[in-house]
Formats: sequence, structure tokens, C-alpha cells
Amino acid sequence: MDTYLTLGLAALFVLLAIALIGVFVLRRMNRRNASLNRLLELADRVEADLKSCRSKLKQAHAVMSMNPDLPAASEQEASNAVDAGLRALLLQRIWIRDHAPTATQSELDAANRAMGQTRDRLRPLLEALGEAQNDLDAAMREHIRQDSQS
Repeated sequence: MDTYLTLGLAALFVLLAIALIGVFVLRRMNRRNASLNRLLELADRVEADLKSCRSKLKQAHAVMSMNPDLPAASEQEASNAVDAGLRALLLQRIWIRDHAPTATQSELDAANRAMGQTRDRLRPLLEALGEAQNDLDAAMREHIRQDSQS
């Protein structure tokens, strides 16, 4: 009888160990999946931010080209900067596609931090661009008003 009890306890410990390993593996997989999802979400947001920036810049340059009194800005330089950002993002997406499935958790965490920092740096620039667009629109309305009164 002691032999059956010993075997039963040993089997119970083995099953318990397997269950604990399973929980550990599931938690690790969930963390990886969450990191990958976060990275893809951040990449989508950075892309949307860059495209919004491109659109706002084009709009601003269109308004400025209508008024010779406003200072000329380098549309090509601004466009090149946005294009460079989109190219860098494409390289990051290629890294995600090719390396993320086998990347370590620390590599995924580092990629998430880098993408988050990129977005954090873009946010104030987009806000400033929005404010500049509002100021430009107001200046253009004032210019039109003055022209209509002349």
C-alpha cells in the first residue's frame, strides 16, 4: 500500500510540475503576444502621425503659395523629412516581420520603447504644425479681408 501511495504522490507532483510549467509558458507567450501587438499598434500610430504631418504640410504649403507676402518655406525639405520618417518606419516594420517572431522579450521591449519614443517626439511637432496651420489660416483670412476692403 505504501508503494501505491508513494507512486500516487510522485504522479501528483509530476502533474503539478507540468501544470506550473504550463502556466509559466502561457504567461510568457501572453507577454510576447502583448508586446508584438503593442509594437504593431505603435507602428500604425506613428505611420498615421507621419501621414497626418505630410497632409498638414501640403495644406500649409498650398496656402503659402497663394500669398506672396508670406515667407516661403522649403516644401521639399519638409517632404523629405516625412519621407525619411516613413522609410525608417518601413525598416522597422520589416524588422518586425523578419525578426519579431524569434526576438527575445528584451528585444521586443526595446523595440516598443524606441517606437514609443519616436511617437513621443512626433506628438509636439504635430501639435506645433497644427497651431502653425491655424495661424496661417488666420493670416490668410486677414489678407483676404484686407484685399476685399481695398
